Amino acid sequence: MFQTFLIGLREGLEAALIVAILMGYLKRVGQHSALKPLWTGVVAAILVALGFGALLTFGPSTLTFEAQEAIGGSLSIIAVGFVTWMIFWMASASRGLKKELEFRASLAVQGSTVGIVVLGALTVGREGLETALFLWAATRATGSSGGMLAPALAAVLGILVAVLIAWAITRGLLRLNLSTFFRWTGGFLVIVAAGVLAYGLHDLQEAGILPGLSALAFDLSATIPPTSWYGVLLKGVFNFSPATTWLEFAAWWLYVLIVMPLFIRRSRSGRARPTVAVSTTSHPASDAAAATA
Repeated sequence: MFQTFLIGLREGLEAALIVAILMGYLKRVGQHSALKPLWTGVVAAILVALGFGALLTFGPSTLTFEAQEAIGGSLSIIAVGFVTWMIFWMASASRGLKKELEFRASLAVQGSTVGIVVLGALTVGREGLETALFLWAATRATGSSGGMLAPALAAVLGILVAVLIAWAITRGLLRLNLSTFFRWTGGFLVIVAAGVLAYGLHDLQEAGILPGLSALAFDLSATIPPTSWYGVLLKGVFNFSPATTWLEFAAWWLYVLIVMPLFIRRSRSGRARPTVAVSTTSHPASDAAAATA
């Protein structure tokens, strides 16, 4: 559940700060009437993300085992691609995020109300869909005995904490180095994504699409029983599987050894940028959210 809490916290904070930037800009330029359409788009995006998550959870249940594994494995690999892109995007593009969003908002307020609705839906919808897909894939990878309910509640709790943090930042009640926050959580998500990738490949092996299901790199089931508290902890936090095939083993290490150094390099290249949030200003929401750089 820690995985899903962290994903909800990180993505929720990113989305909340994006909304804060847009709200701060609209208030600054005196477009208070545009706030309602903006929230309409945000709520619509949230509902779409929830519907997408429900479709992923309940949609494949009527299919055969092989079909479920094939779909699950494919979507897990796609989820890894999305989260990898998101981690690198946040490390590089956040520097100009505030200006980009304000430019989009300026164009939207010059048009119709629909433009503001679409702006809110698109800016939050991308985060919502990516989060729903990765939460679903990470939950399947951990094999939670309680089904989707406990991980989903942990994710909701993470999102609520993120909203509270964003609110505290915009009110000047909290100073948080967002660059450090996103750097450390991004590094942890690289480990999580490696586990999801390995699990997705295992699903494809079980579906008969990929070979090597019986070729184990190691089997520590006797030493680390999957049902033991430490086995469950390792599975829940790091997606560790006591019985791992060579394909899973190779995929995990290749992903980490390639992506982690690139992520560290990208993060270090941005350390010279302003990172500390936030003092109270005349437009706290916009300025606070700008600290995602």
